[in-house]
Amino acid sequence: MPSVVIVGAGVIGTSIAYHLAARGVRDVVVLDRGNEPGAGSTPRATGGFRAQFATAADIALSLLSREKLIRFSDEIGVDSGYRPYGYLFIARSEQAMAQLRIANELQHACGLPEARVIDADEVRRINPAIVDDAIVGGTFCPTDGFIRAMKILGGYFAAAQRLGVRFEFGVTVRGMRIEGDRIAALETSRGDVQGDVFINAAGAWAGTLGVDIPVAPLRRQVAATIETDVLSDTMPMTVWADDGFHFRVRDRRVLLLWPGSPPSSFDTTFDAESWLPQVIAFTNARVPRLRDVPIDPDACWAGLYEMSPDHHAILGRAPTIENLYLANGCSGHGVMHAPAIGQVLSELVLDGRTSIDIHSLRPSRFAEGAGIEASALL
Repeated sequence: MPSVVIVGAGVIGTSIAYHLAARGVRDVVVLDRGNEPGAGSTPRATGGFRAQFATAADIALSLLSREKLIRFSDEIGVDSGYRPYGYLFIARSEQAMAQLRIANELQHACGLPEARVIDADEVRRINPAIVDDAIVGGTFCPTDGFIRAMKILGGYFAAAQRLGVRFEFGVTVRGMRIEGDRIAALETSRGDVQGDVFINAAGAWAGTLGVDIPVAPLRRQVAATIETDVLSDTMPMTVWADDGFHFRVRDRRVLLLWPGSPPSSFDTTFDAESWLPQVIAFTNARVPRLRDVPIDPDACWAGLYEMSPDHHAILGRAPTIENLYLANGCSGHGVMHAPAIGQVLSELVLDGRTSIDIHSLRPSRFAEGAGIEASALL
């Protein structure tokens, strides 16, 4: 069995570490610049889970993750928080509706028959809090829903430790010492770290480790209301496909999100000056029940997506380095796909093949001009 060095102790890195150790790899070390697991983007996730995607690879990752989340408690000993309350996508234009229909046909072909196209009346029946005269229709999948990012991370972290994985925190990777087409060692703030196999799971910081990886950080912000019973925790994630505005309820707070157009940066400052007023305007217009529910400034936050050029994960062996594997660029889907990514990366390292088809996500696709057409869905 090879010795493996993983960079990044977020939910993806810990999942990979656990899955390798569960396959019998006895020498696994995880390095992280933070002081604890999940010091980066993982705890800032809003906890959505869905299989309603527009590409076969993303659907396959979601379906595998869903299988693993359902049995997470039996395997890992922790409740993943998976609750199938559904995802409701709403179209306000015929163009958006056409895209949802095309995606739904693919979802059925990929093994998600429960996702269905619905009309405007059913949209309002599923979420009666919505008031929007422009609704054309939408799609709904009852097995989509919610998960708890830190429960999943904590479960994998503890399970990996039980299997002998070592975690070293406060370690900054400064570069790589390359010999031929292989990494001989990582150069870190604590000296060189050697191994047979290296895995980059550094999230938004993936492109800063000494190898050119097309991943850029992108700020994503979340506005949170005060605690309220105006909407139920069992309400589905509700997403407007035309502009990306979406909302859900978690722990009695309504979480309000809208992508906006922030520049690429590592800035995680919450923008209460320009972004928040736009989100409040969307909310007041479309969810009038929330007009009298104040925003709690202390409960709002911002985090980082790790964006790839085509908004799809970069999974597999690095094109020019024989013993480097990449698990990067998940573009906002890292937490929900972490269980699947942990399994398929362990399969790649140990077997050279994977149980689901991730060829379209190979790292070499950008150099080959084979990037995936970016989806209109979030």
